[in-house]
Amino acid sequence: MLRFIQGRDLHHHPALARAMFRDRARQFHERLGWEVRVDAAGEERDQYDPLDPLYVIWEPHPGEHGGSMRLMPTTGRTMINEHFAHLLPRGALRDPRIWECTRFCLAPGASARVPALLMLAGGEVIRGFGLTHYVGVFDAAMIRIYRLIGASPQVIGHAGEGRARISAGLWDSPDDARARVARRAGISPELAAHWLRRSGVLPCEERRSA
Repeated sequence: MLRFIQGRDLHHHPALARAMFRDRARQFHERLGWEVRVDAAGEERDQYDPLDPLYVIWEPHPGEHGGSMRLMPTTGRTMINEHFAHLLPRGALRDPRIWECTRFCLAPGASARVPALLMLAGGEVIRGFGLTHYVGVFDAAMIRIYRLIGASPQVIGHAGEGRARISAGLWDSPDDARARVARRAGISPELAAHWLRRSGVLPCEERRSA
């Protein structure tokens, strides 16, 4: 199932949290070679994890991490404003209706449908919280994946060329894209929306109308 968990509540899901942070270490440190901090338990965390982000996690079995991403309002501290502002054509992005997506992570051996599940969940967060977009930074290899999912972003800035190119993009959730991503994910948008409502992360008014 899709889990939507505020950072302050991760301690209620210790096995799932450990699995997510360990898979982040495997992906970002071991496989991609990023300069990230990995602790003695083999878990990767950064300076944004203590800021109560919203984690979107695919949990195929209880306590098992299939993939995840992290969402944060751009009105507070964000990675894109503090580290990738050169990709933003108008400088720092601060908009209560735009959230940042980071740490898009897949577990080793994850099903090919997991990226679509996470993207579908991101679209439901847009709808549930009354957002217009979320923003993220991605490398050249992800463009093909987004295209296959049916959720290509609007590129707003980039740097570098070829495989070294990184870009900033905006995603929204129109009905046609929602349907395409849901088909790729193999679940209905209604089920993803139900899991979001059931998680309790939505404000009460939005929870009733989502």
